[in-house]
Amino acid sequence: MHTNQSDEELLGLLREGDENAFVALYRRRQGGIYRFALRMSGSESVAEDVTQEVFMHLMRGNGNFDAARGSFQAYLFGIARNQVLRRIERDRAYLPISSEEEDHDSPMPEGLIVTHNPLMDLTRRETIESVRQAVLGLPAHYREAVVLCDLHEMSYLEAAQVLDCAIGTVRSRLHRARAILVQRLRGLNADSEVELRKTETAECFV
Repeated sequence: MHTNQSDEELLGLLREGDENAFVALYRRRQGGIYRFALRMSGSESVAEDVTQEVFMHLMRGNGNFDAARGSFQAYLFGIARNQVLRRIERDRAYLPISSEEEDHDSPMPEGLIVTHNPLMDLTRRETIESVRQAVLGLPAHYREAVVLCDLHEMSYLEAAQVLDCAIGTVRSRLHRARAILVQRLRGLNADSEVELRKTETAECFV
């Protein structure tokens, strides 16, 4: 039931009191909201709370979705983003952010020009956990650009709608975030190689 209807049609039915429409929206969108909150916070409990709050917000009828301002998915992710940022501010323990990269729109590291999505290449060379930690280590304004565009595969336009900013800002933040990730994961690679050489050297004397 309701499976062939658009998000906007389901929302209209929900506003008329159709509980099945809410269930259909929840089943369709809760997975993406949960993954977004998890990738942003690094905490399953935060992700669960945020997902619940997003759909409670929808059920209570708080706020007004305007199709002229973006898709319904972007609207939901925008609510989730606000909830996550509130939790991040309240629970700093979930934020392993390096202070030297808090600056907005700081210059690119010399020699690091990233024009493609590095995450696919990085996940082939690094463990998923290393990539996850590297993403969590990004300042929040860079992290959300990576999570939306690279992990959720949103267009620049839809990400801009979620973040309530210009498309150029999304591009700039994503470009900077990818460069930081490449730099950090190269550093992890180098450290791993050093440790491996130390182990191999030690084994030679056993």
